[in-house]
Amino acid sequence: MNLILFEPEELSPAGVVTVSDDRSRHMLQVLRVTPGDTVRVGVLDAGIGVGTVTDVGPRDVTLTCALADPPPRPRIDLLLAVPRPKVMRRLWAQLAALGVGRIILTNADRVERNYFDTHILAPECYRPLLIEGLQQARDTHVPRVTVHRQFRKLIEDELDTLSDAAVRLVAEPGTSRGSRAMLVGRRDGRVLLAIGPEGGWNRFELDLLQAHRFTSVSMGSRTLRSDTACIALLTLASDAIDD
Repeated sequence: MNLILFEPEELSPAGVVTVSDDRSRHMLQVLRVTPGDTVRVGVLDAGIGVGTVTDVGPRDVTLTCALADPPPRPRIDLLLAVPRPKVMRRLWAQLAALGVGRIILTNADRVERNYFDTHILAPECYRPLLIEGLQQARDTHVPRVTVHRQFRKLIEDELDTLSDAAVRLVAEPGTSRGSRAMLVGRRDGRVLLAIGPEGGWNRFELDLLQAHRFTSVSMGSRTLRSDTACIALLTLASDAIDD
């Protein structure tokens, strides 16, 4: 853990918190804290700062936290056709670590319908994985997650209320436009990236996305798995908007 994260309700009004779970085990066994030591701490969807260890026990650690402003919320939102459950499980923490403000999961013609019935799309399953990614990347902003079974309804009726991104890009192998070139110099405003299922978007889906202000972009000539494409495109987009 590069950042010890707490839920807002765990802190007292004075900023004191006691934990006796994986976080305390990490502080006791990995960081080997003693009273007076400091660790990096943050509150989910709130500030980030320093926690001073005031007491340690066999399994618990008590800290007094001094928090400053939170890091800026990631400017990238992700529209993702739901991948296989085991792939989605691997992706949750990585998406949070790479930095996304919102994850919009959608159906598509080449998405198996039973993917929506898996526990991996339940908040009690994915939220701890998102927090794991935030602890790695030293961020406090939990990505907002919504799940949509009807692709057309999402794009036509719901997307504008979910993401106000000025730039919308859809990954389409073979397109001549490079994703990074479309984003260099975009120093403000949000970006929405759309990544399709393993078999790709079909023609209707691509046409509908393009009709709603998505520009097709490519990351080269190779066709990638959806999880590889997510990581690669998010990395390129983050680097480009910070350039």
